Amino acid sequence: MVTKILDYVNGQWTEANAQDMLPIVNPASAAVIAQVVVTPREAVAQAVDAAQEAFLIWRRTPVLERVQPLFRLKMLLEQNLDDLARIITNECGKTFAESRAEIQRGIENVEVACGMPSMMQGYNNEDIASGIDEHMIRQPLGVVTAITPFNFPAMIPLWFLPYALATGNCFILKPSEKVPMTSMKMFELLEQAGFPKGVVQLINGDKNTVDALLDHPGVRAVSFVGSTPVAKYIYGRAAANGKRAQCQGGAKNPVIIMPDADMDMATRIMADSAFGCAGQRCLAASVAVMVGEARNVFTEQIADAAASRKVGYGLDEGVQMGPIISNQSRERIHGIISEGEKIGINVLVDGRNKVVSGYDDGYWMAPTILDDVPPASPIAHTEIFGPVLSLMHATTLDDAIRIVNQRAFGNMACIFTSSGAAARKFRSEADAGNIGINIGVAAPMAFFPFSGWNDSFFGDLHAQGRHGVEFYTQTKVIVERWPREWSRQF
Repeated sequence: MVTKILDYVNGQWTEANAQDMLPIVNPASAAVIAQVVVTPREAVAQAVDAAQEAFLIWRRTPVLERVQPLFRLKMLLEQNLDDLARIITNECGKTFAESRAEIQRGIENVEVACGMPSMMQGYNNEDIASGIDEHMIRQPLGVVTAITPFNFPAMIPLWFLPYALATGNCFILKPSEKVPMTSMKMFELLEQAGFPKGVVQLINGDKNTVDALLDHPGVRAVSFVGSTPVAKYIYGRAAANGKRAQCQGGAKNPVIIMPDADMDMATRIMADSAFGCAGQRCLAASVAVMVGEARNVFTEQIADAAASRKVGYGLDEGVQMGPIISNQSRERIHGIISEGEKIGINVLVDGRNKVVSGYDDGYWMAPTILDDVPPASPIAHTEIFGPVLSLMHATTLDDAIRIVNQRAFGNMACIFTSSGAAARKFRSEADAGNIGINIGVAAPMAFFPFSGWNDSFFGDLHAQGRHGVEFYTQTKVIVERWPREWSRQF
């Protein structure tokens, strides 16, 4: 039986008078496992109206009370972690271990947001002038929305949702139409957690649904994660409609391998970074810049690691990498590799013809390594978003840093070295918002901002931590005087 994915609006599960349904496909088998509603514009407006009405009460709810459902949500997510992980694996393609790890990182954001009673505190000064005091307080914006991608269907919504709710906003989630099953399960848990109706809602759909949210005057702020072209579109349309926006775009994450690096450690971590989640994450290592003599050892070791990685259905034992999200995505990745071959790039490890027994129709691709990629070539600057690692070569650390900085993206950059001086130089000069030293995935903890730069981010305040608090609140400054002669009347 094919599951029907519904909206959750004003405390009720609904089909939203949808005329269209979209299929949800298991990328390991290509089987249709669910259908999701495409919410029309008028139903989006009803959800926003419900949120605006709920906001009048929710914003006045004491912050200590607002975080109580989040404490319950944390417990429910932990209790249902394995069930959620299986759903993610089936609709997204990750391994079961990757799905569990994703949920855990999301739970960390719920934990941080539970500290909102102190996180959203303002500040004050007494006697800024004779008899005059001044205060700054934080107040919620109103109705906010997040538009989230397929690759982390549990974690990325939790970058936004807990902070928005704890600060007193009402929140509407529009998940990727490719992976709505995880969101439906999460909203069943949110319903159990006890949020008042209209405070947190789920809207499914496509671009038209997104545009309805971007255009509605009742939506005050928009959060987005996805490709750079779509991030620019969301940011531009949201800004044109007078909304706050934080839009995370694409990436092309370079990693420098120094000759003094621990090569065994670097190889193991780099393989996990480049090929984990089938390379479909915005912090995947996509370029390895090998400095000097690092080239000989690292090239051989990373090629062996790529060739030996076990690819298959994420719920099967021992599988280290799952499928690509769709056949369209797989064909796009194949096309980028083929274009590289035309300009002379060597496909050192070729994963394009991968077949997994028992899952003949799945969207399979094994780890792939491209060698001698020219730093100025198109493929060196294109986000592939798949299990493809490009190898480049540099003579010195300065040369390597120049290669790192000659790109439009700025999500992450890392270095593997045993030299503190090299690490310090790199972290100071690398043009990226998330820096890793002997780290393959420089993912900030929930109490730090996810700090992308350049074409990897559009906005001022990032997701997570204090940036999340600042994004979802507006500051109000009060200057007050109470003359003494007035006080004598009482």
